[in-house]
Order: sequence, then structure tokens, then C-alpha cells
Amino acid sequence: MLQIEDLQVHLGDKEILAHIDLEINAGETHILFGPNGSGKTSLLMTIMGYPQYRVTAGKIRFKGEDITHMPVHERAKLGIGMSFQRPPSIQGLKTRQMVAICGGKKEVPVDDLAAKMNFTEFLNRDINVGFSGGEIKRSELLQLMAQEPDLLLFDEPESGVDLENIALIGNTISRLLERDLKPGPEKTCKEMHKKRKRMGLIITHTGFILDYVAADKGQVLYHGVLACKGNPIDIFRQIKETGYEECCRCVL
Repeated sequence: MLQIEDLQVHLGDKEILAHIDLEINAGETHILFGPNGSGKTSLLMTIMGYPQYRVTAGKIRFKGEDITHMPVHERAKLGIGMSFQRPPSIQGLKTRQMVAICGGKKEVPVDDLAAKMNFTEFLNRDINVGFSGGEIKRSELLQLMAQEPDLLLFDEPESGVDLENIALIGNTISRLLERDLKPGPEKTCKEMHKKRKRMGLIITHTGFILDYVAADKGQVLYHGVLACKGNPIDIFRQIKETGYEECCRCVL
């Protein structure tokens, strides 16, 4: 599981996250809402270990291990992966090479994975160079498919994606998070939940991802503080109706 206790984070001289407590158990997916500038991306980048996000207090534990000051590559090896909202373009590194690197020591069936994402024609192109928003998202997901992390962090996966691609991206995220596992004649919902091992934390503004991913819990990050939590569908509806400030008062 992921456990965050009383986390405080500075970016430069400014405190951007204050007293964050968050727990995601194995098999759970959480949705993170919040207005622009509230610290959502900063929280994901801190969990991933980017050094400019300086932890000044609190702890981050993953799989029982203290990772508060662990470097990014060690967190990736431990099983944390992230899809960025605006990943960089990398001249000279082909997508095929990057996907293979993400697999670590495993032999990655790059062509098979790319076919699932309708991405075969992009494998021999430089990472994200000249890619559209939807193509960048598919590239990010392809890398996560190769990595197979236990904790997946998604920063606005719907951002820059047209309606034609949102279903592909949403369904792929659902599969990555094992949310596509359905109870059958011999399996109850509780048994299927126990079978899921992967955890997810997804930032969304539009809420489109909720059409494809059956998330367990919703959280609202407001002015650097986790202001409320509850059913993600209920929270999103309240945000649309009354805005963030009123939502943080009304949703339990």
C-alpha cells in the first residue's frame, strides 16, 4: 500500500502541500480533484520523487518501505510509475527504445503492446516529437504497460485528448489498474477486489475518466490541503453544481 503521513512539501521557498494524509490500499484506485494551482501535480511529483519538490516534514511509505527521500529511479524499480500531463520530447531516442527500457530486465513484446494502442507507426519516431496530445498520452500508456508498476500515477490523462481517443485511453487505464476484472459465476465482487493488486491515483479536471474507470474513492486538494473525501461521482457532481469551495464544505 501507499501511506502518506503529515506530508509537507516546499517548492523553492514556498510551501505547496501542507499536512497531507493519504492511504491507498492494494487494489484501490483514487481520483484526485482540485482547482488549478492547488498542488495536485506537486503531490504526484513528490510521490514519484522529483528532487525540486522538497519534503520538509512527514513520511511517504510504499510497500512498507520509507521512500520519503528515495531517488526517482529507485521508486520506479520498487514499482511506481507515472503518466505525465506534459512529458518532454526527446530527440534521438526512439519510442521503441524507450518502451524496451521501461520494461527493465524483462523482455518486452513492444510490437504487440503497440498494436493494442494503435501505435505501431510511432515506434520508430523520436519520443513525443511532433506528437499530438492524444498520441503523447498513448505513448505514456505504452511505457506504463511495459513497466507494469504496482502504483500508477496519472496526471490528467484526458488532457489534450480528442473524443475519438478518450475511450481507448480510458479503457487502457482501466485494464492497467485491473478495474476490468469482473465477478462471474464463481467469483464475487469481494473476491475480485482481493485479486486486484495495482493501485492508482488519478488527477482529473473534466471527469471524463470516471466514465471508464470505476474508482473507489475521491479526494479534493484545495489550497495545498486535502479538504474532503468521498465517493468520486458524488464529489464530481458537487463540484459541477457548486464549485470547489462549497464542495469542500458539503461532501463528506
